[in-house]
Amino acid sequence: MDGTGGPSYAADVAVHEGRIEAIGRIRAGGRRTLDAHDLVLAPGFVDMHAHSDLALLRDPDHSAKAAQGVTLEVLGQDGLSYAPADDRTLAGVRAAIAGWNGPGDDADFGWRTVGGYLDRLDSTGIAVNAAYLVPQGTVRAYAVGWDDRPATPAELDRMRTLVAEGLAEGAVGMSSGLTYTPGMYADGAELTELCRVVARYGGYYCPHHRSYGRGALAAYAEMIALAREAGCALHLAHATMNFPENRGRAGELLALLDRALAEGCDLTLDSYPYTPGCTTLVALLPSWAGAGGPEAVLARLRDDAEAGRIRYALEVDGSDGCHGVPVDWSAVEVSGVVDPAFGGYVGTRLRDWEQARRLLLGDRLRSTVLQHVGHEENVRAIMRHPAHTGGSDGILQGAKPHPRAYGTFPHYLGRYVRELGVLSLEECVAHLAGRPAARLRLPDRGLIHPGHRADLVLFDADTVAAGSTYENPRALPTGIPHVLIDGRFVMRDGRRTDVLAGRAVRRTPS
Repeated sequence: MDGTGGPSYAADVAVHEGRIEAIGRIRAGGRRTLDAHDLVLAPGFVDMHAHSDLALLRDPDHSAKAAQGVTLEVLGQDGLSYAPADDRTLAGVRAAIAGWNGPGDDADFGWRTVGGYLDRLDSTGIAVNAAYLVPQGTVRAYAVGWDDRPATPAELDRMRTLVAEGLAEGAVGMSSGLTYTPGMYADGAELTELCRVVARYGGYYCPHHRSYGRGALAAYAEMIALAREAGCALHLAHATMNFPENRGRAGELLALLDRALAEGCDLTLDSYPYTPGCTTLVALLPSWAGAGGPEAVLARLRDDAEAGRIRYALEVDGSDGCHGVPVDWSAVEVSGVVDPAFGGYVGTRLRDWEQARRLLLGDRLRSTVLQHVGHEENVRAIMRHPAHTGGSDGILQGAKPHPRAYGTFPHYLGRYVRELGVLSLEECVAHLAGRPAARLRLPDRGLIHPGHRADLVLFDADTVAAGSTYENPRALPTGIPHVLIDGRFVMRDGRRTDVLAGRAVRRTPS
Protein backbone atom coordinates (compact mmCIF):
# COMPACT_ATOMS: atom_id res chain seq x y z
CA MET A 1 0.00 0.00 0.00
CA ASP A 2 1.97 2.91 -1.34
CA GLY A 3 0.44 5.73 0.73
CA THR A 4 -1.54 7.34 -2.08
CA GLY A 5 -4.82 5.65 -1.17
CA GLY A 6 -4.79 3.73 -4.45
CA PRO A 7 -5.32 -0.03 -4.69
CA SER A 8 -2.81 -2.32 -3.01
CA TYR A 9 -0.71 -4.69 -5.10
CA ALA A 10 1.91 -7.42 -4.71
CA ALA A 11 5.51 -6.49 -5.44
CA ASP A 12 9.09 -6.77 -4.29
CA VAL A 13 10.79 -3.63 -2.99
CA ALA A 14 14.53 -3.11 -3.20
CA VAL A 15 16.21 -0.76 -0.72
CA HIS A 16 19.73 0.57 -1.17
CA GLU A 17 21.61 3.11 0.96
CA GLY A 18 18.49 4.20 2.78
CA ARG A 19 16.25 4.73 -0.23
CA ILE A 20 13.80 2.74 -2.26
CA GLU A 21 15.63 1.71 -5.41
CA ALA A 22 13.09 -0.42 -7.27
CA ILE A 23 9.55 -1.80 -7.02
CA GLY A 24 8.21 -4.75 -9.00
CA ARG A 25 9.31 -8.31 -9.61
CA ILE A 26 12.96 -8.15 -8.67
CA ARG A 27 14.90 -11.26 -9.68
CA ALA A 28 18.37 -10.33 -8.46
CA GLY A 29 18.89 -11.17 -4.79
CA GLY A 30 19.89 -8.55 -2.29
CA ARG A 31 22.50 -8.85 0.44
CA ARG A 32 19.59 -9.35 2.82
CA THR A 33 16.09 -10.52 1.96
CA LEU A 34 13.01 -10.33 4.16
CA ASP A 35 10.08 -12.59 3.31
CA ALA A 36 7.05 -10.36 3.92
CA HIS A 37 4.45 -12.82 2.68
CA ASP A 38 1.00 -12.09 4.17
CA LEU A 39 2.14 -8.72 5.52
CA VAL A 40 1.24 -5.23 4.32
CA LEU A 41 4.14 -2.97 3.37
CA ALA A 42 3.30 0.69 3.95
CA PRO A 43 5.19 3.96 4.28
CA GLY A 44 6.17 4.73 7.86
CA PHE A 45 3.45 6.53 9.79
CA VAL A 46 3.69 10.23 10.64
CA ASP A 47 2.48 11.38 14.06
CA MET A 48 1.29 14.89 13.25
CA HIS A 49 0.84 15.82 16.90
CA ALA A 50 3.43 14.46 19.33
CA HIS A 51 4.71 15.54 22.73
CA SER A 52 8.03 13.69 22.65
CA ASP A 53 10.15 16.85 22.85
CA LEU A 54 12.20 15.51 25.77
CA ALA A 55 11.29 11.83 25.53
CA LEU A 56 13.28 11.44 22.32
CA LEU A 57 16.37 12.75 24.11
CA ARG A 58 16.00 10.81 27.35
CA ASP A 59 14.67 7.48 26.02
CA PRO A 60 16.73 5.94 23.19
CA ASP A 61 14.32 2.99 23.02
CA HIS A 62 11.17 5.07 22.45
CA SER A 63 9.10 1.98 21.73
CA ALA A 64 6.01 4.02 22.51
CA LYS A 65 6.19 5.29 18.93
CA ALA A 66 8.60 2.97 17.13
CA ALA A 67 6.48 -0.09 17.91
CA GLN A 68 3.43 1.63 16.37
CA GLY A 69 5.15 2.02 13.01
CA VAL A 70 5.75 5.74 13.54
CA THR A 71 8.85 6.89 11.68
CA LEU A 72 8.35 10.67 12.05
CA GLU A 73 6.89 12.80 14.85
CA VAL A 74 6.01 16.50 14.73
CA LEU A 75 7.06 18.25 17.95
CA GLY A 76 6.70 21.79 19.34
CA GLN A 77 2.94 21.42 19.66
CA ASP A 78 0.23 23.51 21.31
CA GLY A 79 2.35 26.64 21.38
CA LEU A 80 4.72 25.52 24.15
CA SER A 81 8.13 23.91 23.84
CA TYR A 82 11.75 24.59 24.66
CA ALA A 83 13.02 26.71 21.77
CA PRO A 84 13.51 29.53 21.06
CA ALA A 85 14.12 30.70 24.61
CA ASP A 86 16.41 32.59 26.93
CA ASP A 87 17.08 31.40 30.47
CA ARG A 88 14.04 33.20 31.96
CA THR A 89 11.65 31.93 29.30
CA LEU A 90 12.97 28.40 29.50
CA ALA A 91 12.41 28.26 33.26
CA GLY A 92 8.79 29.35 32.86
CA VAL A 93 8.09 26.95 30.01
CA ARG A 94 9.66 24.02 31.84
CA ALA A 95 7.35 24.67 34.78
CA ALA A 96 4.29 25.21 32.56
CA ILE A 97 4.61 21.93 30.64
CA ALA A 98 6.14 19.66 33.27
CA GLY A 99 2.91 17.69 33.10
CA TRP A 100 3.50 17.01 29.40
CA ASN A 101 7.19 16.20 29.43
CA GLY A 102 8.29 15.93 33.06
CA PRO A 103 10.21 18.67 34.88
CA GLY A 104 13.28 18.08 32.73
CA ASP A 105 15.70 17.66 35.61
CA ASP A 106 17.30 14.81 33.67
CA ALA A 107 17.75 16.88 30.49
CA ASP A 108 20.67 19.07 29.44
CA PHE A 109 19.05 22.21 28.05
CA GLY A 110 22.17 23.38 26.30
CA TRP A 111 20.33 24.87 23.32
CA ARG A 112 18.47 28.18 23.11
CA THR A 113 17.45 28.29 19.44
CA VAL A 114 15.33 26.09 17.20
CA GLY A 115 18.41 25.18 15.21
CA GLY A 116 20.24 24.30 18.42
CA TYR A 117 17.43 21.97 19.50
CA LEU A 118 17.35 20.24 16.10
CA ASP A 119 21.12 19.88 16.22
CA ARG A 120 20.80 18.28 19.66
CA LEU A 121 18.38 15.70 18.28
CA ASP A 122 20.91 14.87 15.57
CA SER A 123 23.93 14.70 17.86
CA THR A 124 22.10 12.59 20.47
CA GLY A 125 20.76 10.08 17.97
CA ILE A 126 17.04 9.39 18.24
CA ALA A 127 14.74 6.45 17.68
CA VAL A 128 12.48 8.05 15.05
CA ASN A 129 12.63 11.16 12.90
CA ALA A 130 11.36 14.46 14.28
CA ALA A 131 10.13 17.74 12.80
CA TYR A 132 9.49 20.88 14.85
CA LEU A 133 6.96 23.70 14.98
CA VAL A 134 7.93 27.11 16.37
CA PRO A 135 5.76 27.38 19.53
CA GLN A 136 3.90 30.70 19.51
CA GLY A 137 3.26 30.69 23.26
CA THR A 138 6.97 30.29 23.98
CA VAL A 139 7.73 33.07 21.50
CA ARG A 140 5.25 35.33 23.30
CA ALA A 141 6.72 34.47 26.68
CA TYR A 142 10.17 35.35 25.30
CA ALA A 143 9.15 38.68 23.78
CA VAL A 144 6.25 39.82 26.01
CA GLY A 145 6.32 37.69 29.15
CA TRP A 146 3.36 35.97 30.78
CA ASP A 147 1.17 39.06 31.11
CA ASP A 148 -2.37 39.23 29.73
CA ARG A 149 -1.99 42.30 27.52
CA PRO A 150 -1.51 43.27 23.88
CA ALA A 151 2.00 43.18 22.51
CA THR A 152 3.67 46.50 21.81
CA PRO A 153 4.85 47.19 18.23
CA ALA A 154 8.44 46.49 19.31
CA GLU A 155 7.40 43.21 20.95
CA LEU A 156 5.48 42.18 17.85
CA ASP A 157 8.56 42.87 15.75
CA ARG A 158 10.60 40.72 18.13
CA MET A 159 8.09 37.87 17.79
CA ARG A 160 8.18 38.12 14.00
CA THR A 161 11.96 37.84 14.13
CA LEU A 162 11.91 34.84 16.46
CA VAL A 163 9.42 33.00 14.24
CA ALA A 164 11.42 33.82 11.12
CA GLU A 165 14.65 32.62 12.72
CA GLY A 166 13.03 29.36 13.81
CA LEU A 167 11.72 28.70 10.31
CA ALA A 168 15.04 29.60 8.73
CA GLU A 169 16.70 27.11 11.08
CA GLY A 170 14.44 24.28 9.93
CA ALA A 171 11.06 24.42 11.68
CA VAL A 172 8.17 23.26 9.48
CA GLY A 173 5.68 25.84 10.76
CA MET A 174 4.25 27.41 13.91
CA SER A 175 1.92 26.05 16.57
CA SER A 176 -0.39 27.78 19.04
CA GLY A 177 -2.15 26.69 22.20
CA LEU A 178 -5.00 29.18 22.43
CA THR A 179 -6.43 27.73 25.63
CA TYR A 180 -2.95 27.77 27.25
CA THR A 181 -1.16 30.77 28.73
CA PRO A 182 0.56 32.86 27.52
CA GLY A 183 -0.26 32.03 23.90
CA MET A 184 -3.98 32.55 24.48
CA TYR A 185 -3.35 36.23 25.29
CA ALA A 186 -2.60 36.91 21.61
CA ASP A 187 -5.47 38.42 19.63
CA GLY A 188 -6.29 37.60 16.04
CA ALA A 189 -4.33 40.50 14.61
CA GLU A 190 -1.16 39.41 16.41
CA LEU A 191 -1.55 35.83 15.25
CA THR A 192 -2.20 36.95 11.68
CA GLU A 193 1.05 38.91 11.62
CA LEU A 194 3.01 35.87 12.79
CA CYS A 195 1.25 33.67 10.25
CA ARG A 196 2.34 36.06 7.48
CA VAL A 197 5.92 35.17 8.46
CA VAL A 198 5.09 31.46 8.42
CA ALA A 199 3.58 31.81 4.95
CA ARG A 200 6.64 33.64 3.66
CA TYR A 201 8.80 30.65 4.61
CA GLY A 202 6.43 28.07 3.15
CA GLY A 203 5.43 26.62 6.53
CA TYR A 204 2.02 25.92 8.01
CA TYR A 205 0.10 27.12 11.06
CA CYS A 206 -1.03 24.46 13.55
CA PRO A 207 -3.39 25.93 16.16
CA HIS A 208 -4.94 24.30 19.17
CA HIS A 209 -7.70 26.87 18.82
CA ARG A 210 -9.70 28.77 21.42
CA SER A 211 -12.46 26.28 22.13
CA TYR A 212 -13.34 22.65 21.54
CA GLY A 213 -16.52 23.10 23.57
CA ARG A 214 -19.14 25.83 23.68
CA GLY A 215 -17.43 28.01 21.08
CA ALA A 216 -15.92 25.27 18.93
CA LEU A 217 -17.38 26.18 15.55
CA ALA A 218 -16.61 29.87 16.02
CA ALA A 219 -13.05 28.96 17.05
CA TYR A 220 -12.54 26.83 13.94
CA ALA A 221 -13.96 29.64 11.80
CA GLU A 222 -11.58 32.14 13.41
CA MET A 223 -8.57 30.04 12.47
CA ILE A 224 -9.76 29.60 8.89
CA ALA A 225 -10.33 33.34 8.49
CA LEU A 226 -6.97 34.12 10.06
CA ALA A 227 -5.10 31.72 7.77
CA ARG A 228 -6.91 33.08 4.73
CA GLU A 229 -6.01 36.65 5.69
CA ALA A 230 -2.36 35.71 6.20
CA GLY A 231 -2.16 33.51 3.09
CA CYS A 232 -0.90 30.69 5.30
CA ALA A 233 -1.47 26.95 5.11
CA LEU A 234 -3.54 25.68 8.04
CA HIS A 235 -3.45 22.40 9.94
CA LEU A 236 -6.06 22.05 12.70
CA ALA A 237 -4.65 20.25 15.74
CA HIS A 238 -6.61 17.36 17.31
CA ALA A 239 -9.72 18.48 15.45
CA THR A 240 -12.51 17.28 17.70
CA MET A 241 -15.99 18.36 18.77
CA ASN A 242 -16.20 17.67 22.50
CA PHE A 243 -18.46 18.25 25.53
CA PRO A 244 -22.23 17.72 25.71
CA GLU A 245 -22.90 20.84 23.63
CA ASN A 246 -21.32 19.24 20.58
CA ARG A 247 -22.71 15.71 20.57
CA GLY A 248 -23.57 14.75 16.99
CA ARG A 249 -22.34 18.06 15.52
CA ALA A 250 -19.31 16.84 13.57
CA GLY A 251 -21.25 17.38 10.35
CA GLU A 252 -21.37 21.12 11.01
CA LEU A 253 -17.59 21.21 11.40
CA LEU A 254 -17.05 19.19 8.23
CA ALA A 255 -19.36 21.49 6.27
CA LEU A 256 -17.29 24.46 7.49
CA LEU A 257 -14.10 22.76 6.37
CA ASP A 258 -15.55 21.81 2.99
CA ARG A 259 -16.57 25.41 2.33
CA ALA A 260 -13.08 26.61 3.20
CA LEU A 261 -11.47 24.01 0.94
CA ALA A 262 -13.82 24.92 -1.91
CA GLU A 263 -12.77 28.55 -1.50
CA GLY A 264 -9.11 27.62 -1.86
CA CYS A 265 -7.96 27.33 1.75
CA ASP A 266 -4.91 25.04 2.09
CA LEU A 267 -6.30 23.07 5.03
CA THR A 268 -5.65 19.76 6.77
CA LEU A 269 -6.38 18.41 10.25
CA ASP A 270 -5.40 15.61 12.59
CA SER A 271 -7.25 13.56 15.19
CA TYR A 272 -6.75 10.65 17.56
CA PRO A 273 -9.18 7.68 17.54
CA TYR A 274 -10.38 7.96 21.15
CA THR A 275 -13.08 9.94 22.97
CA PRO A 276 -11.33 11.29 26.11
CA GLY A 277 -8.98 14.24 25.87
CA CYS A 278 -5.81 14.74 27.89
CA THR A 279 -4.22 17.89 29.24
CA THR A 280 -2.81 19.39 32.42
CA LEU A 281 -5.15 20.14 35.29
CA VAL A 282 -3.98 23.75 35.43
CA ALA A 283 -5.02 24.23 31.79
CA LEU A 284 -8.68 24.14 32.87
CA LEU A 285 -8.31 27.37 34.84
CA PRO A 286 -9.49 30.70 33.40
CA SER A 287 -6.93 32.66 31.41
CA TRP A 288 -6.78 35.54 33.87
CA ALA A 289 -5.62 33.11 36.56
CA GLY A 290 -2.53 32.31 34.48
CA ALA A 291 -1.33 35.91 34.06
CA GLY A 292 2.21 36.29 35.36
CA GLY A 293 3.21 32.66 34.91
CA PRO A 294 3.21 29.53 37.07
CA GLU A 295 4.30 31.15 40.35
CA ALA A 296 1.55 33.75 40.03
CA VAL A 297 -1.00 30.94 39.50
CA LEU A 298 0.16 29.21 42.68
CA ALA A 299 -0.13 32.46 44.63
CA ARG A 300 -3.72 32.90 43.44
CA LEU A 301 -4.58 29.35 44.43
CA ARG A 302 -3.23 29.89 47.94
CA ASP A 303 -5.42 32.98 48.36
CA ASP A 304 -8.93 31.91 49.43
CA ALA A 305 -10.64 34.86 47.75
CA GLU A 306 -8.80 34.36 44.46
CA ALA A 307 -9.38 30.63 44.62
CA GLY A 308 -13.08 31.34 45.05
CA ARG A 309 -13.09 33.46 41.91
CA ILE A 310 -11.36 30.67 40.00
CA ARG A 311 -13.91 28.16 41.27
CA TYR A 312 -16.80 30.36 40.16
CA ALA A 313 -15.26 30.72 36.69
CA LEU A 314 -14.83 26.94 36.45
CA GLU A 315 -18.14 25.77 37.85
CA VAL A 316 -20.57 28.55 36.92
CA ASP A 317 -19.31 30.76 34.08
CA GLY A 318 -17.47 28.11 32.11
CA SER A 319 -13.75 28.86 32.09
CA ASP A 320 -12.09 29.65 28.78
CA GLY A 321 -9.44 27.12 29.82
CA CYS A 322 -12.23 24.53 29.95
CA HIS A 323 -13.53 25.58 26.53
CA GLY A 324 -16.37 27.73 27.87
CA VAL A 325 -18.15 24.77 29.49
CA PRO A 326 -18.74 24.55 33.28
CA VAL A 327 -16.43 21.82 34.52
CA ASP A 328 -17.85 18.40 35.35
CA TRP A 329 -15.39 17.13 37.95
CA SER A 330 -16.69 13.58 37.57
CA ALA A 331 -15.36 13.61 33.98
CA VAL A 332 -11.84 14.62 35.09
CA GLU A 333 -9.56 11.64 35.80
CA VAL A 334 -6.05 12.17 37.14
CA SER A 335 -3.58 10.41 34.84
CA GLY A 336 -0.25 11.52 36.26
CA VAL A 337 1.52 13.48 38.99
CA VAL A 338 5.14 14.49 39.45
CA ASP A 339 5.26 14.48 43.25
CA PRO A 340 4.89 10.84 44.39
CA ALA A 341 3.12 12.02 47.54
CA PHE A 342 0.05 12.52 45.35
CA GLY A 343 0.25 9.16 43.59
CA GLY A 344 -2.99 8.07 45.22
CA TYR A 345 -4.88 10.49 42.99
CA VAL A 346 -3.82 8.69 39.81
CA GLY A 347 -6.65 6.76 38.20
CA THR A 348 -9.34 8.49 40.25
CA ARG A 349 -11.96 11.03 39.20
CA LEU A 350 -11.87 14.36 41.01
CA ARG A 351 -14.69 14.93 43.51
CA ASP A 352 -14.82 18.72 43.66
CA TRP A 353 -12.92 21.99 43.42
CA GLU A 354 -11.27 21.69 46.82
CA GLN A 355 -9.71 18.37 45.87
CA ALA A 356 -8.56 19.84 42.56
CA ARG A 357 -7.12 22.87 44.36
CA ARG A 358 -5.16 20.66 46.79
CA LEU A 359 -3.71 18.72 43.87
CA LEU A 360 -2.81 21.85 41.91
CA LEU A 361 -0.97 23.30 44.89
CA GLY A 362 0.62 20.09 46.11
CA ASP A 363 1.90 18.95 42.71
CA ARG A 364 2.78 22.53 41.71
CA LEU A 365 0.56 22.57 38.61
CA ARG A 366 2.27 19.52 37.09
CA SER A 367 -0.59 16.99 37.19
CA THR A 368 -2.12 15.63 33.99
CA VAL A 369 -5.73 14.58 33.55
CA LEU A 370 -8.02 12.79 31.14
CA GLN A 371 -11.28 14.57 30.33
CA HIS A 372 -14.04 12.15 29.38
CA VAL A 373 -15.92 14.59 27.16
CA GLY A 374 -15.75 13.17 23.61
CA HIS A 375 -18.35 11.51 21.39
CA GLU A 376 -17.74 8.39 19.31
CA GLU A 377 -19.97 9.49 16.43
CA ASN A 378 -17.94 12.69 16.07
CA VAL A 379 -14.64 10.77 16.17
CA ARG A 380 -15.75 8.47 13.34
CA ALA A 381 -17.18 11.25 11.18
CA ILE A 382 -14.09 13.45 11.40
CA MET A 383 -11.61 10.67 10.58
CA ARG A 384 -13.43 10.02 7.29
CA HIS A 385 -12.72 13.51 5.96
CA PRO A 386 -10.26 13.54 3.02
CA ALA A 387 -8.16 16.27 4.68
CA HIS A 388 -7.69 14.15 7.81
CA THR A 389 -4.36 12.85 9.15
CA GLY A 390 -3.42 10.94 12.29
CA GLY A 391 -1.98 12.54 15.40
CA SER A 392 -1.62 10.86 18.78
CA ASP A 393 -1.39 13.98 20.97
CA GLY A 394 0.43 11.46 23.11
CA ILE A 395 1.63 12.61 26.53
CA LEU A 396 4.11 9.98 27.69
CA GLN A 397 4.35 11.19 31.30
CA GLY A 398 2.35 9.96 34.27
CA ALA A 399 1.53 6.65 35.87
CA LYS A 400 -1.56 6.14 33.68
CA PRO A 401 -1.15 8.15 30.48
CA HIS A 402 -3.82 8.25 27.81
CA PRO A 403 -3.57 5.01 25.78
CA ARG A 404 -3.40 7.07 22.58
CA ALA A 405 0.31 7.69 23.32
CA TYR A 406 1.09 4.00 22.76
CA GLY A 407 -1.84 2.95 20.59
CA THR A 408 -3.13 5.56 18.12
CA PHE A 409 -1.83 4.09 14.86
CA PRO A 410 -2.57 0.39 15.41
CA HIS A 411 -5.94 1.43 16.87
CA TYR A 412 -6.81 3.11 13.57
CA LEU A 413 -5.78 -0.01 11.65
CA GLY A 414 -7.33 -2.60 13.93
CA ARG A 415 -10.41 -0.99 15.41
CA TYR A 416 -11.52 1.53 12.79
CA VAL A 417 -10.44 -0.32 9.64
CA ARG A 418 -10.70 -4.05 10.33
CA GLU A 419 -13.44 -4.12 12.99
CA LEU A 420 -15.64 -1.15 12.13
CA GLY A 421 -14.90 -0.48 8.44
CA VAL A 422 -14.91 3.29 8.95
CA LEU A 423 -12.01 3.56 6.48
CA SER A 424 -10.59 1.13 3.96
CA LEU A 425 -7.05 -0.03 4.71
CA GLU A 426 -5.67 1.83 1.69
CA GLU A 427 -7.43 5.03 2.74
CA CYS A 428 -6.18 4.71 6.30
CA VAL A 429 -2.56 4.27 5.20
CA ALA A 430 -2.90 7.45 3.12
CA HIS A 431 -4.26 9.27 6.18
CA LEU A 432 -1.35 8.08 8.32
CA ALA A 433 1.53 8.41 5.83
CA GLY A 434 1.05 10.02 2.41
CA ARG A 435 -1.17 12.92 3.41
CA PRO A 436 0.86 14.09 6.43
CA ALA A 437 4.10 13.95 4.43
CA ALA A 438 2.44 16.15 1.82
CA ARG A 439 1.37 18.64 4.50
CA LEU A 440 4.95 18.74 5.77
CA ARG A 441 6.12 19.30 2.17
CA LEU A 442 8.55 16.40 2.36
CA PRO A 443 9.03 15.39 -1.28
CA ASP A 444 10.78 12.09 -0.55
CA ARG A 445 8.73 10.68 2.34
CA GLY A 446 5.26 9.30 2.93
CA LEU A 447 5.02 7.16 -0.21
CA ILE A 448 6.54 3.91 -1.47
CA HIS A 449 8.09 5.26 -4.66
CA PRO A 450 11.53 4.78 -6.20
CA GLY A 451 13.92 7.39 -4.82
CA HIS A 452 11.95 7.95 -1.62
CA ARG A 453 13.50 7.35 1.76
CA ALA A 454 13.00 3.81 2.99
CA ASP A 455 10.90 4.70 6.03
CA LEU A 456 8.67 1.63 6.02
CA VAL A 457 6.37 -0.42 8.21
CA LEU A 458 5.25 -4.03 7.77
CA PHE A 459 2.07 -5.07 9.57
CA ASP A 460 -0.41 -7.92 9.61
CA ALA A 461 -3.79 -6.53 8.60
CA ASP A 462 -5.56 -9.46 10.28
CA THR A 463 -4.00 -9.02 13.72
CA VAL A 464 -2.73 -5.46 14.06
CA ALA A 465 -4.19 -3.90 17.20
CA ALA A 466 -3.36 -1.47 19.97
CA GLY A 467 -2.22 -3.19 23.14
CA SER A 468 -2.64 -0.08 25.27
CA THR A 469 -5.81 0.32 27.31
CA TYR A 470 -6.95 2.74 30.00
CA GLU A 471 -6.02 0.12 32.59
CA ASN A 472 -2.66 -0.77 30.98
CA PRO A 473 -1.76 2.27 28.85
CA ARG A 474 1.87 1.37 28.14
CA ALA A 475 1.23 -2.03 26.56
CA LEU A 476 2.77 -2.25 23.09
CA PRO A 477 0.75 -3.09 19.96
CA THR A 478 0.51 -6.44 18.22
CA GLY A 479 0.77 -7.24 14.51
CA ILE A 480 3.58 -4.80 13.60
CA PRO A 481 6.72 -6.95 13.34
CA HIS A 482 9.03 -4.70 11.31
CA VAL A 483 9.73 -0.96 11.09
CA LEU A 484 12.55 0.60 9.08
CA ILE A 485 13.95 4.13 8.98
CA ASP A 486 16.32 4.92 6.14
CA GLY A 487 16.35 1.21 5.39
CA ARG A 488 17.55 0.27 8.89
CA PHE A 489 15.45 -1.92 11.17
CA VAL A 490 14.34 -0.09 14.29
CA MET A 491 11.82 -2.91 14.94
CA ARG A 492 12.69 -6.44 13.83
CA ASP A 493 10.44 -9.45 14.48
CA GLY A 494 8.42 -7.40 16.94
CA ARG A 495 11.41 -6.33 19.02
CA ARG A 496 13.11 -2.97 19.30
CA THR A 497 16.65 -3.05 17.91
CA ASP A 498 19.45 -0.82 19.18
CA VAL A 499 19.37 1.24 15.96
CA LEU A 500 18.99 5.02 16.34
CA ALA A 501 18.15 5.93 12.76
CA GLY A 502 16.05 9.02 13.49
CA ARG A 503 17.16 12.52 12.64
CA ALA A 504 15.78 16.04 12.72
CA VAL A 505 13.74 16.63 9.55
CA ARG A 506 14.10 20.26 8.58
CA ARG A 507 11.70 22.30 6.48
CA THR A 508 12.22 21.99 2.76
CA PRO A 509 12.73 25.50 1.30
CA SER A 510 9.77 26.56 -0.84
